[in-house]
Amino acid sequence: MKNSPKKNLTEADFISIINVFKDKLFRIAKRLLVSHEEAQDAVQEVVLKLWIQKDKMIYYTNVEAFAVTMTKNYCLDRLKSKQATNLQLIHSNYRDQHERLAKKIEARDSVSHLNRLMEQLPVQQKMIVQLRDIEQLEFAQIAEIMSMTEGAIRVALSRGRTTLKEALIKIHEYGT
Repeated sequence: MKNSPKKNLTEADFISIINVFKDKLFRIAKRLLVSHEEAQDAVQEVVLKLWIQKDKMIYYTNVEAFAVTMTKNYCLDRLKSKQATNLQLIHSNYRDQHERLAKKIEARDSVSHLNRLMEQLPVQQKMIVQLRDIEQLEFAQIAEIMSMTEGAIRVALSRGRTTLKEALIKIHEYGT
């Protein structure tokens, strides 16, 4: 009875036929519409249309394939309609989340590269960059800690930053 409905389809028969592939319809609608609620609405609309045409279901060779096609067409029509403005916002939010995730991953990779590159700096530059850029200490404090003049601290900091910047640019440009 899965795909071969009787001539006078009862409500129970209809439900048993639809329940076999209702989840598949939802997954298809969700893939196209993104929104959980919109996908549920789409499946309800398709099931309602199938119920209205239940007496014609006997002529369909594959009710499931017909329902999947109806779901796909309904979802595409929804996306094209003027009511889809809201859906497009959902789609852009969905894309934004992926873009934000990609940026987070890229930032984490950059921090990882930076930490590795900092380890390659000469000890003095590594300490000065750490104290100034990470610990946010003032030049006077760093000069006292490092037993150097503020001018020497500025020069070493500049050299360290330049080395790091060039190495990061090289990594990002060439991916190595």
